[in-house]
Amino acid sequence: MCGICGVARRDGAAERGVLEGMAATLVHRGPDSDGFHLDGPVGLAARRLSIIDLAGGDQPLANEDGSVHVV
Repeated sequence: MCGICGVARRDGAAERGVLEGMAATLVHRGPDSDGFHLDGPVGLAARRLSIIDLAGGDQPLANEDGSVHVV
């Protein structure tokens, strides 16, 4: 099982510390790794339980030019 969380602000930039705190509460869902993406007012975080694709399954994922990120 894995976990995702995110934040979208109306005023100012998303704060990494807030995302880290949110992801920390999900560590039981994915203790093997975490990933973060911040872009202005939006931030995404993912916690990962490594079961499938142990080497290449880290998230958030991005397209080749980095213009799209998903969890």
